[in-house]
Amino acid sequence: MAIIVNLDVMMAKRKISSGELAEKVGITAANLSILKTGKAKAVRFSTLDKICDVLECQPGDILEHEKE
Repeated sequence: MAIIVNLDVMMAKRKISSGELAEKVGITAANLSILKTGKAKAVRFSTLDKICDVLECQPGDILEHEKE
């Protein structure tokens, strides 16, 4: 897939665990793991918005496009 998910990098910068982020965003740890590993086929804008709020970042800090 041409979309790279850098969520783990941003989480490390903000020193927040997967469990804590999942709880604050309102998603399951399993769904967060799927997103972190790049296995997700889609992400809701509302979820992305909450992640950005919690991590105090922009969507571009988490998602990157790479040509195949």
